[in-house]
Amino acid sequence: METSIQRPKALVLLSGGLDSLLATRIILDQDVDVEAVHFITPFYKGDCDSVSRFSRDFGIKLHVVFLGQEFLDIVANPPHGYGSQMNPCIDCRILMFRKAKELANKIGASFLVTGEVLDERPFSQRLRAMQLIEREAGLEGKILRPLSAKLLPPTEAERMGWVNREKLLAIRGKRRTPQIKLAAKYGIKNYPTPSGGCLLNDPAFARRVRDHLEHEGRLTLKDAILLMIGRHFRINGVKIIVGRNMDENNRLLAIAEQNQIPYLVVKEYKGPITLIMGETNPNIIEKAAAITVRYSDAPKNIPVNVLYRRKNGESEVTAIALNDEQINRLRI
Repeated sequence: METSIQRPKALVLLSGGLDSLLATRIILDQDVDVEAVHFITPFYKGDCDSVSRFSRDFGIKLHVVFLGQEFLDIVANPPHGYGSQMNPCIDCRILMFRKAKELANKIGASFLVTGEVLDERPFSQRLRAMQLIEREAGLEGKILRPLSAKLLPPTEAERMGWVNREKLLAIRGKRRTPQIKLAAKYGIKNYPTPSGGCLLNDPAFARRVRDHLEHEGRLTLKDAILLMIGRHFRINGVKIIVGRNMDENNRLLAIAEQNQIPYLVVKEYKGPITLIMGETNPNIIEKAAAITVRYSDAPKNIPVNVLYRRKNGESEVTAIALNDEQINRLRI
């Protein structure tokens, strides 16, 4: 990183959460130039509009970086393991910091700033984990964490006098009271709650990802999109995806037609689009049709005609809706 400039520049990792907003506001009070980077991953429910609004309010330039297949490869095989669900937080942070380092070199930033709080997250924000992440990202001493800086060893930015350590804070743990008070002081409003964020922390979604990796072994961007759509089932090892509403049905239909994936739709009643993701045989098609009928407007106690559409034609299947007990045995 460039460190010989007259007025140092900081690159802030701006997630849009309260901690990163406060870290940005604190560093703006120092005599440094500031730019921000916002990372997006396939499974992160971030709000780019809010991040853009906050960056405009702060008067700083925002860079948006998408982490695609590199991130998915880490989800499939994280060197440092998972957190409580399928969240590879340590390896995700290492990837983000490596990308931030590349951007910092490009824009001439001397150090990085994050909103991390010591011990706020048990997997990635313990001191030892932070030090590991810095080391593997090639950024030892170059990451300033303004909210917890006084509890951590001085960074290069502090040692060089680029920032005043006395103006930094000593927040620790999961309690949000200090941050909420600080937000009120700075007039920061309408910030997101800490419950949002990465889908990989959600137990139900993590179960889908775990199931996918057990059966497929790898994860692509197309896989990631499908994991976030519909209800998911397995019939003899074959994934079945059932749309939950009109928007999901339209998306599943487009994916099926673009990728020549077989799908089912009830013939004479409103209902879902159902994708069959793998080898088909009469038993799988019949059970998938029965699931499709279950989530349609068709009667549940009589045979119903279901269209089975594939690359080389269309045929009809007659099925009676599965009951809830049968459905739950197949649900992922």
